[in-house]
Parts: sequence; structure tokens; C-alpha cells
Amino acid sequence: MVEPIWIAGNPEHGTGEHAVVHPYDGRAVGRTTNATPEQAERAVQAAVDVAPAFAAWPAAARAAVLDHVSKRIAERAEEYAQLITAENGKPLMWSRAEVGRAVSTFRWAAEEARRFSGELQRLDTDPAAAGRMALVRRFPKGPVLGITPFNFPLNLVAHKVAPALAVGAPIVVKPAPATPLSALMLGSILAETDLPKGAFSIMPIPNEAAPGLVADPRLPVISFTGSGPVGAIIRRAVPDKHVTLELGGNAAAVVCVDWASDADLDWAAQRVALFSNYQAGQSCIAVQRVIVPSGLAERFVPRLVTAVEALKTGDPTEDGVQVGPVINEAAADRIEGWIADAVSAGACVLTGGKRDGRTIAPTVMVGVPGDAKITCEEVFGPVLAVYEAADDTAAFAMVNDSAYGLQAGVFTHNLQTAFRAHRELQVGGVIIGDVPSFRADQMPYGGVKGSGVGREGLRSAMEDYTDPKVLVLTSVDL
Repeated sequence: MVEPIWIAGNPEHGTGEHAVVHPYDGRAVGRTTNATPEQAERAVQAAVDVAPAFAAWPAAARAAVLDHVSKRIAERAEEYAQLITAENGKPLMWSRAEVGRAVSTFRWAAEEARRFSGELQRLDTDPAAAGRMALVRRFPKGPVLGITPFNFPLNLVAHKVAPALAVGAPIVVKPAPATPLSALMLGSILAETDLPKGAFSIMPIPNEAAPGLVADPRLPVISFTGSGPVGAIIRRAVPDKHVTLELGGNAAAVVCVDWASDADLDWAAQRVALFSNYQAGQSCIAVQRVIVPSGLAERFVPRLVTAVEALKTGDPTEDGVQVGPVINEAAADRIEGWIADAVSAGACVLTGGKRDGRTIAPTVMVGVPGDAKITCEEVFGPVLAVYEAADDTAAFAMVNDSAYGLQAGVFTHNLQTAFRAHRELQVGGVIIGDVPSFRADQMPYGGVKGSGVGREGLRSAMEDYTDPKVLVLTSVDL
């Protein structure tokens, strides 16, 4: 069966039928087509045409749509998890977690749609404004273009679609070419609702065709999740548009000097081991760097290596597997090359470093030079580098010595250290007592420096998709 694409809420077939392959073994797991230029034009124009009416939809109607989507994803949870694993290659344990998060994402969007009411301001705090009151409400900027990556083919689509529908903004989604099936299945669920035609389109197109959509003046909002270089191109191409970019990182976890008991070190080692390798490291907040006090390294590093070696690697369709393949051969080639380059520059592999097809064994390295790609860039693979620091001050400086700033994890019991980390670390989020890989889908999420601009998370994205507008009431008896 060739999965239909969704043009202005209608199922259609495009051109250039292609197979979606399983990253683990390369077998075909589904087929779909790319939208033609004519279909893309209809999708965009339909979004423009429906925008005024959709913006006026009652909050209850928008919330009902979002509640329905949340419920239907939950009802089809195992089907969805199997599909995510098939097209993305992540182990079922992570696919099931992603489905659960998407259920919550749409539920929270429904809740936010009901309370996205605005703010009242008394203006008679100034004598010149006696009898005046302001109502500040937010209205959609216009149709949204959502461009999504392969690593969370359902939940990162949800983070574009749910806030757009919550505020009454039509959305056109371009899913990643490697993983369009989860997004298209979401389209089938959206089509079960009373959304007006044009409120959503989900249309795979080749990456080389995306610049035309990005440049289209009828799509004033662009929400992109993906690589830093592509995000930079988008930002430069459309400086007059509202662009939200959730880009890459090389997330660090800091073990502070007070995190010194055996139980503390065991916990940190297990969490760092798991979350440097979850999704095969293909998460922008997977732990890529762990920074340990010199006085604790001798006790921590063996624990870390043991925990990494205990992870189960293999066929992602098997229950219990924790680490699966990376997305394709090109990604495996790149990661393998970066490891080899670091070793040539003096780094030592403590465990892993081997490759079997598209699967890279979970890898721990020490002695990685500061200018190695594994230190400076985003590996997006199951590779962890260990660094030593003299104290917490030096460790925080190492975290900040990066072109990226998405999230950081800080293992400390000290409240002062926690607040200091929050103040000093140049990142969008600081996770105390755990790895940087924690994300609650309702919280503001995004980074600084090369990690992007703007914030996801339902309320934050809803604000990004809208403009405030002031209504002033005059001669009000306050």
C-alpha cells in the first residue's frame, strides 16, 4: 500500500513513489510519494484561505480536536510504536516512550487552548488614563511551516502541529524524507476531526524543494527542528519572517565535587551511560560530554564503562534492546570517521568504537583533544567523551566552551551550586541531579548560541506563533 499524503486535509498521492527502509536491515517498511509543486501550491493557498476563519474558531472546538488526537494516538499506541521503530530504527522501548509523550503533547495543547485567554491591565495607574482598561490577546501571525527531523518522527511533528492548532493557525508540515510515515499516520487522525479544509497539510517533499516553501511569503512563521547549518541557511534566507529554530547541541553532564558517595556515582554513571546512547545518540540532548572532578575520575570512569557495556545493543524490534542503529549508512560512516580522527589525535577508546552495518557500538573515549569534532560538534551518535576538571568552576567553564548551548545536566546536592549553574551556564535548560536529556514536553525548551532561537513547549510555541494585540476600553467605571 502506498500511504497517501495530506493536502489541505485531503488524502492524495503525489509523484516519485519511494520506499521507506528500516535502518537496521534496510528492508522496505512502507511506501509513499512526494507532493508535486501543484499540490504544494494548493496546500499553501488553502492554509492562507482558511486562516481568518480558523483563527476565529472557538477555544472549545480547537481543544476538542486536540483531545481527539491525543485519545486516538493512545488507542493506537502499539501500532504507532512499531511504525516509529520500523522507519526510524530506535528500539521499541524508546518508540513507546515517544508515543506516550505525543499523547501528552496533544493533551497539554488542548488544556492550553482552553486557557489562552489574554491579560487584563488597569491603565488608571496613571492619572491620565483614568477610566481605561487594556485587554491584551494574542492572535495567529498566519500559516505555519513546520519542518521536522527524523529522530522523533511523531513527537517533534506534534510539537509543530499541536500549538498551531491550539491557537487557530493553519500548518503545513514537511516531514523528514527518511521518516514520513509517522507524520502521515498523524494526518489520518487529524482527518477524523472537524478541522476545516486547509487547517493542516502533511506533505513529504525532497529537501532540495524545501527552499521554495521557506521563501513563500504566505507562510510567515517557520518552525524548524534539525541541523545547525540548515537552520542558519533558513535564518539568513528569510530575515523578515518569524523563525523558530531548535538546532543541535553537544550536551554536557557535570559531576560536581559534592556528588561523591558510591550511590551518587553509581546513579550518575547509569544515567550518563543510558542517555548518551538512547536513540543511538541521535538526540540533540543526548549526553556527548561528561565532565568529572579529577579527584573522582578514578572511581567514576570504571562505573561508567561498566554501565555502558551492560547496555543491550541489537535488533530494535526485540524487547529489551536499548541501543539500535543510526539512521543510515552515511551517518554511520561519519560517526566512525569522527572516532578514528579522535584516536589519531591522541584519544583512547575505553569501550566500543566498533561498527556492525549501521550499528555503532556504544563508545566511551578519554583524552579527546579540545579541537576534535567529538568535542566541538554534534556527534549525533552513541559516542561519549569523558573530561576531567579541577573543580566545579573549571567544569562550568568547559560546558560553556562550546558553540552550542541547549541543555546541561549538573549532578549536585548543593542548592547554591544548582543556582550558580542556572545563572552561569550558557544553555537553555539546566537539569539538576540528572542528565541533560530530560525534557518535559510542556516546559519551555530551546537553546542559545548555535542551538537555536525561540522555544518549544506548548505555551511557549503558542506565543511564538502569535502576536499580541491590545484592546483599550475607555470610560470604564473601574
